[in-house]
Amino acid sequence: MRFPRSSGILLHPTSLPGRYGIGDLGAEARHFVDFLAASGQTLWQVLPLGPTGYGDSPYQCFSARAGNPLLISLEGLVEKRWLDASSLDRTPAFPEDRVDFEQLVPWKTAVLQSVAVRDPGFEKFCEANQHWLDDYALFMALKEQHGGVAWNQWEPGARDRDPRVLAKWRGQLEGQIESQKFLQFAFFEQWRELREYARARKVRIMGDLPIYVSHDSSDVWVNRQYFHLDAQGNSTVVSGVPPDYFSQTGQLWGNPIYDWDALAKDGYGWWLDRFRATFEMVDMIRLDHFRGFEAYWEVPASERTAVNGRWVKGPGAALFRAAQSALGDLPLVAENLGVITPEVELIRNDCGFPGMAVLQFAFGTDAQAPTFRPHNYPREVVAYTCTHDCDTTVGWWSSTGRGESTRSEADILRERDFAMRYLNTDGREINWVFIRTLLASVADTVLIPLQDVLGLGTEARMNQPATLGGNWRWRCRAGALTPEFVQRLGELTQLYER
Repeated sequence: MRFPRSSGILLHPTSLPGRYGIGDLGAEARHFVDFLAASGQTLWQVLPLGPTGYGDSPYQCFSARAGNPLLISLEGLVEKRWLDASSLDRTPAFPEDRVDFEQLVPWKTAVLQSVAVRDPGFEKFCEANQHWLDDYALFMALKEQHGGVAWNQWEPGARDRDPRVLAKWRGQLEGQIESQKFLQFAFFEQWRELREYARARKVRIMGDLPIYVSHDSSDVWVNRQYFHLDAQGNSTVVSGVPPDYFSQTGQLWGNPIYDWDALAKDGYGWWLDRFRATFEMVDMIRLDHFRGFEAYWEVPASERTAVNGRWVKGPGAALFRAAQSALGDLPLVAENLGVITPEVELIRNDCGFPGMAVLQFAFGTDAQAPTFRPHNYPREVVAYTCTHDCDTTVGWWSSTGRGESTRSEADILRERDFAMRYLNTDGREINWVFIRTLLASVADTVLIPLQDVLGLGTEARMNQPATLGGNWRWRCRAGALTPEFVQRLGELTQLYER
């Protein structure tokens, strides 16, 4: 599938400014859409929008269908009279440049528990989404009742979804279940309004669909037959990637592995529902870890690192043929970074999905580096200066090799020398050199993390793979998107006809 020549910004809503500790779907999100439109950008890429669990990662959510209540605009709730304004009288003094999840989560959760949705649309929402909402709301209520532990540690009746036990819990937890449904209604109402605001300004939204779901999720609790689990609900094998650029011991993600044979017998219905639901929320999708659909790295659940795993064949093109048959053309971008084999690219090309190119990766000595150099781009590629898993461009340029265990100082110096010659630069304003290079390229789609537009360093990095804690916290300061940025980005965008 070919996308129109365009450009946009990568920014997760949690990184928006605001006085309530975390970016949300309210006024600042609309201001950001205004910034995109004014600077000629027609794309806003976000990370997964689900309710976050382990490590506050948007790639480890309690549900693949639900929205993250932490993204709900409290001011928006007050405007609709779903929340009493007095609930915000004692708002803590949150940091402006990062999300303090330890302080934020208990405070905002307590505020949201006082939400009372009085809206005729609520009942219709519950009816339309009953197929997933009832299980999700019960899951979250049971999780709270069991002290927050994972579902496979609940009492056996709840863990194993005994119908009589669940009926008893539904009666006992009726208030908590209703509250969880209220929050989902509020989230999706605000998301709908924001998306309509963006659409009216000709800004499309690109979502992000992780290949895996979290073990501690309503998805796995309800659909155990589609995952490799033992009789107690524990994973027998888990996901990850082998040693790579980011880590000498690989990355042990820990997500349960799909039973692809069981999914295939059901015509991939679970995946088709997931695609359908995501496309109802966004205009296009970045499909994370695309290579895992051809073959995935499977690690025994007892392992502490991802080193002792093995490659296992995935569903291949069969899943995407089923999806295209059911849903038509899929505006998907395949995240084909890492060690990509010819078999992976064959599936991607056969399905017509554009791949990704990251300019930071263009100057190394590995075999795939040349594919990331703009003179080798196919037009349908989606090109990035960097991604949420990389250092910012300014941080990468000034790196000494620390933090990237497989990059020595000599490697950094070689990359920098090659980059200066290739880009014809002395390194000044390297972020804008990167931006101009990609906007001028033949790539149909260019996406720039907001940190690179602002010229921020490593302190603004969103995530460092293979590390625990401290990730997903960066926030843009209020007032950072000045008219100068609008003009500079807009002029380049117009110059290169995006």
